[in-house]
Amino acid sequence: MDVLFIGMGYVGTTTALALCQAGHKVTGFDVDKRKIDSLNSGQLYFYEPNLDEMLIKHLSNKRLLFTTDSKSAIENSDIIFITVGTPSLESGKADLTYVKAAAKMIGQYMNKEKTVVVKSTVPVGTTEKVKEWIAESKNNHSQVSVAMNPEFLREGNALEDALYPDRIVIGSKDNKAITDLNNLYQQWSCPIIQTSSQAAEMIKYASNSFLATKISFINEIARLCDALTIDVNQVAKGMGFDARIGPHFLQAGLGYGGSCFPKDVRELATTAFEHGVPLEILQKVEEVNMNQSQFFLEKVKKRLGSLRGKKLVILGLSFKPHTDDIRESVSLRLLENLINEKAQISVHDPIVKLSSVYLNQGVTQNIYPYEAVKNADAILLCTDWPHYKNLDWKKIHSLMNQACVFDGRNMLDADKMKSLHFHYEGIGYS
Repeated sequence: MDVLFIGMGYVGTTTALALCQAGHKVTGFDVDKRKIDSLNSGQLYFYEPNLDEMLIKHLSNKRLLFTTDSKSAIENSDIIFITVGTPSLESGKADLTYVKAAAKMIGQYMNKEKTVVVKSTVPVGTTEKVKEWIAESKNNHSQVSVAMNPEFLREGNALEDALYPDRIVIGSKDNKAITDLNNLYQQWSCPIIQTSSQAAEMIKYASNSFLATKISFINEIARLCDALTIDVNQVAKGMGFDARIGPHFLQAGLGYGGSCFPKDVRELATTAFEHGVPLEILQKVEEVNMNQSQFFLEKVKKRLGSLRGKKLVILGLSFKPHTDDIRESVSLRLLENLINEKAQISVHDPIVKLSSVYLNQGVTQNIYPYEAVKNADAILLCTDWPHYKNLDWKKIHSLMNQACVFDGRNMLDADKMKSLHFHYEGIGYS
């Protein structure tokens, strides 16, 4: 079967490559010609480790091609994945504009029986709407089978997650859709779970919201540990050995960001409120997450006093390491606060280039971290890039005006930093 992906973001591109690796022939479609031209030339327009080589490999062996020709792409496909974005509206609801447009496009060019798979993260009930939107737009009697197949990719680890997933969820009551997806994924050895489309949609939201809850929980515990002079890292380690809890997502820090957790928490909370079942825990999860950067900044101000005129260095701009995604990044929230405090600001990130919006406000971005820290009063470590752990911190000490390091990801060795005569503070007492 010929497989088509509509929407060439990191989910669509990564999943397409994983299916090519399994031997399928895949076409990627996007309305953005610049994205398609870049991908066809073997160049990713976003940063995701290990995708480049696989992209070139499958372009070369002709298993993969990219196009902006929607008509031929849809007509020549048997299975169509919708992998477009669903950003948050101001209300907290997911914006389904692109999903609806993709569905109507499929209906317009349907020429034979097809299976349509929604892989975008969408509110409960959307998969059934996709089937309706396709039916409204099609001009013939070709049958369409629809399923929800949520993605569970972590930015920075997307290819590994696509090739070796924990589980595959197929949400549909349509036998053809279920059969097609089981055939498509037959080389994967993980559990394949069959549910209703609504349950599959909820699984995605509930999974991300639960992980976000763990992050906000340990960050609140970190605040208490800070007040009681307890090392939160020891607490998290002791908790993590309990198999019912597990060690993952118990790293105290600046909170979650990125393209998934913030919008998924908001969407699920909004959906619950609309149905008269408010999820009060999730409301607090988001509140804690939004306040965590201010808790961190208060640590800095307690040490330095007024930040006006002080040189502050932000190390790390992406919301997590191994990605160039700055959506909902805590680093940018801190950056805006520091601008308001009239601080002198330098930033560094191994991948991300700061936009002119910030550069025009006097923020300086340095290519090398050692340049960034010259004459600094404090370093705010905001993204746990491994690169930063391996810096020559003794050299950095000699370059700074005041040797203060505020580690927002608890990635550095507190004892080592203090032995180098830094004033060092992490999240939670250290």
